[in-house]
Amino acid sequence: MSAMISIQHVSKWYGDFQVLTDCTTDVKKGEVVVVCGPSGSGKSTLIKTVNALEPFQKGDIIVDGISVGDPKTNLPKLRSRVGMVFQHFELFPHLSITENPAIAQIKVLGRSRDEAMAKGLKLLERVGLKAHADKFPGQLSGGQQQRVAIARALAMDPIAMLFDEPTSALDPEMVNEVLDVMVELAQEGMTMMCVTHEMGFARRVANRVIFMDRGCIVEDCATEEFFGNINARSERARQFLSKILQH
Repeated sequence: MSAMISIQHVSKWYGDFQVLTDCTTDVKKGEVVVVCGPSGSGKSTLIKTVNALEPFQKGDIIVDGISVGDPKTNLPKLRSRVGMVFQHFELFPHLSITENPAIAQIKVLGRSRDEAMAKGLKLLERVGLKAHADKFPGQLSGGQQQRVAIARALAMDPIAMLFDEPTSALDPEMVNEVLDVMVELAQEGMTMMCVTHEMGFARRVANRVIFMDRGCIVEDCATEEFFGNINARSERARQFLSKILQH
């Protein structure tokens, strides 16, 4: 099966500081890959290079046959096909939660306002928020806002979704309402890369786990192997797992 996202020997620097070192992995169509690791290991930077929110200096990333690093690539068009959900919801505060998913459809995809609003409403229903359609982001809880952000990303009919710690800014009781939507997406066959510390989600949904440390991909293996065969993991991954799995 061909890769939907292919990351080949990607390195990135901020000035003299190397933040990614020779990272290589593939994500196949319909695969769910969880990226985890200690704080500052380069996880968020790695997934932001996939849709060129972070430029990289070496290597190449191919998304659905298109080279992200090629200067001729139309990056806004590419980004419109790769949904991104951030830690902080980045919603437009002055637009209702039905208008939030509609605006990029109108501006980027050229859909009519009626069509875009109808699709937005349908997606709000899908994430369980249709009853709140006329509200503004500030009137919603964090978990609800993050579900709107997912609906907004889905409104663009993405070929893949990137999640950058989508639950880390939420109160604990709101985490599951966001993870439930992500689980559903995974079950429907959406190609996903998720940076997350939610190991229960990783065990339940991910096909593969990538473990990063100091800008390197240290582990890249099937989920059951990552969690089930801890002795075969690198020392750094074992330390990380022992800290997070004891709770």
